[in-house]
Amino acid sequence: MTIEIKAPTFPESVQDGTIATWHKQPGEAVSRDELIVDIETDKVVLEVVAPADGAIAEIIKGEGETILSNEVIAKFEEGAGGSDAPAAAPAADEAPAAAGDVIASPSARKLAQEKGIDLASVVGTGKDGRINKEDVANAGTAPAAAPAAPAAPAAAAAPSAPAIPSELVGERVEKRVPMTRMRKRIAERLMETSQGTAMLTTFNEVDMGPVMELRKKYKDLFEKSHNGTRLGFMGFFVKAAVEALRRFPAVNASIDGDDIVYHGYQDISVAVSTDKGLVVPVLRNAENMSLATVENTIKDLAVRAQSGKLTIEEMTGGTFSITNGGGFGSLMSTPIINPPQTAILGMHAIKDRPMAVNGEVVIRPMMYLALSYDHRLIDGKDAVQFLVAIKDMIEDPARILLEM
Repeated sequence: MTIEIKAPTFPESVQDGTIATWHKQPGEAVSRDELIVDIETDKVVLEVVAPADGAIAEIIKGEGETILSNEVIAKFEEGAGGSDAPAAAPAADEAPAAAGDVIASPSARKLAQEKGIDLASVVGTGKDGRINKEDVANAGTAPAAAPAAPAAPAAAAAPSAPAIPSELVGERVEKRVPMTRMRKRIAERLMETSQGTAMLTTFNEVDMGPVMELRKKYKDLFEKSHNGTRLGFMGFFVKAAVEALRRFPAVNASIDGDDIVYHGYQDISVAVSTDKGLVVPVLRNAENMSLATVENTIKDLAVRAQSGKLTIEEMTGGTFSITNGGGFGSLMSTPIINPPQTAILGMHAIKDRPMAVNGEVVIRPMMYLALSYDHRLIDGKDAVQFLVAIKDMIEDPARILLEM
């Protein structure tokens, strides 16, 4: 029986997608629920699996072609494949494997080439030892090391310098490659913010000593009490932001045409860096989350962001954003608003600096904070007071618990 393979139903925020990689070719045997094609959207890569055992009869939309929601991209023959099916044509980047050759999917080979990874050193977890994209993404990562989450800027290791692709070694060599859909969308959003908002940034600095002392005192007990959840910095900033947003509802609002939409909930977007670019998954109803739940959720989102497993729903919405450049060594920056949100908080590196405390000069661990906001909706007074409220709660963490 012939079955039409259709693109997934895209949400309203996603207008179309692009065929990224066909993992199976016409005539190649496929098992039910086996991955057959990746579809790249502005936000995530969607995976389409086989509806039954069989084989692809015809590919209608090739790699690189733009597709719409629910558009037919291939025809599938249920029960076909195997010895009864015609020989599968090898993928463009995957020649038939000779003895000792590495068996890898096209997307795995592409990612390995981009990251400069030798496929011979990667352990495949697919059928017959086949190397898939996730195997390459995880290559070189120690088993005990969790993917870098934006929760602990002080403990984050300095990122190593990216390897220079072999084709760029030489004198005055250039390489032109098309932007990915995600990178194009990021560029569009940044230009949209620059041209469509009256963005202004206010700065302050916060003494991280009290939070660091609290973490040092309760870190082990917290981890033991919450099933291995680590106590990071991001949890404190999310909880402080939730309380500050309650006091200054305009910072949690958005502009829709000539209307102001005030949100009676706090959905906090947390920026996460991935190999493909910055993604901003959302902590839904952060006002109802405990500190442990915030830390756990951020870790889960960061891990799945690195492996491309976030859903569109998890990156849609949000009423306020937090970004942490401190893990990469940033001392100060002006974060860019994520429309239709009207404000974003930027965290930075913690540095020991001489400070005047009670008339004496002492060395304190200080962090610069930046709040970028849309001046069309938020007045400077509210923006400054909002940032001061966060500073006060971080410097006296008991205020977060007591909602003071």
